[in-house]
Amino acid sequence: MTLLLGAAELSRLLTPHLSLQALRQGFVTSPAASPPPQRVRQSLPHTAGSIAVLLPGLLPGVPAYTVKVNAKFPASDPAISGIVCLHDLDTGELLALLDSAVVTAWRTGLSAALATDLLTPAETRTVGVIGAGAQADMTLRGLTATRALERLVIHDVDPLRAHRMAETWRRTGLDCRVVDTAQEVAHGCGCVVTATWSRRPLLRLGDVRPGSHITSLGADEPGKAELDPRLLRHARVIVDDLELAMTAGALGTAGLRREDAAAVLGDVLNGLLPPRTDPGQITVYTPVGLPWQDLALSWAAYQAALSDGDCLDFRFRPRPKEESR
Repeated sequence: MTLLLGAAELSRLLTPHLSLQALRQGFVTSPAASPPPQRVRQSLPHTAGSIAVLLPGLLPGVPAYTVKVNAKFPASDPAISGIVCLHDLDTGELLALLDSAVVTAWRTGLSAALATDLLTPAETRTVGVIGAGAQADMTLRGLTATRALERLVIHDVDPLRAHRMAETWRRTGLDCRVVDTAQEVAHGCGCVVTATWSRRPLLRLGDVRPGSHITSLGADEPGKAELDPRLLRHARVIVDDLELAMTAGALGTAGLRREDAAAVLGDVLNGLLPPRTDPGQITVYTPVGLPWQDLALSWAAYQAALSDGDCLDFRFRPRPKEESR
């Protein structure tokens, strides 16, 4: 049987703690044994949308693989829709179909939370958000599970969306403020999360305080850019995958070289490289997103669903005995 895990089921089954644990383990194990990540992107004719396919998601120790197809339409709500297919690694059996909007938001946001917590100075209690969407919200959920935050500064091109995020997070006890520009966020915060669809730099070197950390989630396709090339050259840049950072991420879009990345996140989590080499250094984490992250979250959700026992299942084709009748 194939489990059908939509947004409601995934929201019930997944927790930040469970998801952070699965993603951390993936970052630690994936560089050693996983094949290079593969991503196919196709712009759609006559629309402002695109389709991205990630093939395949594999992780050592997980007896399954994923294939994800995402449709991206920035003007829609949600902006991402699609499906993650979870298959048995030995037989190819389709174990589950999962809502890719939820899986993508959780794996992107919580991977970002891992990196942000690791790269941000321990004493930092104020976080800035540029782009008040699902991915930034999930990053905040992960961050509040790993450190005590006190203050949130928010900017979005849609002021109503920024105020909605502020109201939500005020209910958790955070002091929240909405500001008019991205520069105001960077000026007032030692930790900044950018999660936008921007194709022009939102922050330049002069906007960012020494010793700050920036997690830039928007530069995940060719041409998308949130940070100025001069800022990236000056900063200690951490990526999730060097090749994808050049072909689809911030390094390639900014005209930088592979050597301009200081490390991949897995090496920092493994303790092979330091998060920063100087207290005044600006650090940047700019991921593209990796197929194994979809597998890590999908497998965790599937295992939780099997234990939960309250999820819809479906048979695409009858059993062999039924076929012969």
